[in-house]
Amino acid sequence: MTGELDVSALAINVTIPEALRWTDSRRGEAFTLTTLNIRLLPDGRLAVKAYGRPVAGGRGAYVSFPVPDRPELAVLVTDAAGRAGELWAAHRGLG
Repeated sequence: MTGELDVSALAINVTIPEALRWTDSRRGEAFTLTTLNIRLLPDGRLAVKAYGRPVAGGRGAYVSFPVPDRPELAVLVTDAAGRAGELWAAHRGLG
């Protein structure tokens, strides 16, 4: 295939290590954030949102939360994006 391909999204999900997890609330319900969704934007920057489970238990809604501006979380995002790039570059094709 020749020409420029339009890749509309590159996203990865990363488990937040236990020591870096935090809680946040939405609509009066507290959530423990356990997963990051990291997207590579068309201009090369990264965007990230956090997802988790209600502290009280149950499934809860699939609601995104902003990621706090903490150096250790920034390192996690950067390292995860780099690792994803390595994995993509080493792919072995279909099947």
